[in-house]
Amino acid sequence: RSICLLAPRPMLSAVSTGLALIAPAPGRVAPMQRSGAVSMVQKDNLAAQIAGVAAAVLAVGVQSASAGPFTREDIASLTYLQIKGTGLANTCPIVQPSESGKTTISVGPGAKIEEFCLEPTSFQVLEEKMTKKGLVTEAVDTKVTTRQTYVLTGIDGDLVQKDGKLTFLEKDGIDYAATTVQLPGGERVPFLFTVKNLVAQSDVATSSISPGLKMAGSFTVPSYRTGLFLDPKGRGTTTGYDQAVALPALQAGGDESLFKENDKKFDVGTGTIEMKVTAVNAELGEFGGVFVQKQPSDTDLGSKQPKEVLLKGQFFGTVNN
Repeated sequence: RSICLLAPRPMLSAVSTGLALIAPAPGRVAPMQRSGAVSMVQKDNLAAQIAGVAAAVLAVGVQSASAGPFTREDIASLTYLQIKGTGLANTCPIVQPSESGKTTISVGPGAKIEEFCLEPTSFQVLEEKMTKKGLVTEAVDTKVTTRQTYVLTGIDGDLVQKDGKLTFLEKDGIDYAATTVQLPGGERVPFLFTVKNLVAQSDVATSSISPGLKMAGSFTVPSYRTGLFLDPKGRGTTTGYDQAVALPALQAGGDESLFKENDKKFDVGTGTIEMKVTAVNAELGEFGGVFVQKQPSDTDLGSKQPKEVLLKGQFFGTVNN
């Protein structure tokens, strides 16, 4: 009886090294043909590439998250099997270097931002700490406990001018991801990583995107839980019990201490983001850079005080005039 051993799922940090083995250089990786017949040599080469990636990823170990090393064109040339299990699907592309040196994208009427992608590489929670100088707020490093599904991608929206400044109005896409991080003490902080209804405006009046451009704005943070969610005691917002049924004596009153637990509500918060463009390819309409984002965490349907989550990472997008 044959036994199939499955390699453990790799972390993002190991992808940079592992993907070097399947880098889409000429002669190494080519798009898979659509013909039904595939030779045994092609199958062996593909199996060797996948095995090499898994071995390299395991050899590197677990580190912090890092951005993907591939351009949009490189990723499009890879097959599903070449991407599967490498963590590349949870990364944003990088801007392809411009061959002509043009690094300014002119924005005309009706322009749109497409394929906008946000990849956080740092997750921190802001906590208050008592020191000799008094109460101070510091950013505490955390560890991601959810799977590699927290990158926002496929986001699009209008790119317009308001008061002479470029303004990005987010409309649609995979613009939220349920994520959980763990503090050094073991406490876990769930939050909905999102940029829903983002309105980001440039810091100066301009009609083009070039390296050094800064944009900032705010967005809506919906509740981590939805209306049909029931807590362990069967309480919810639109369905379920309205109090802890296991405590019948409190039905006549006296449950003020459990008011927040019983009174479920759909909390909607507000987050802020700042972005700085560091790379532009005018021919392909690509731009990318770094971002810093702050948003509230989950409130467990109103029963807990939210924490402030600070995220830092890289972004990518394309402009369609």
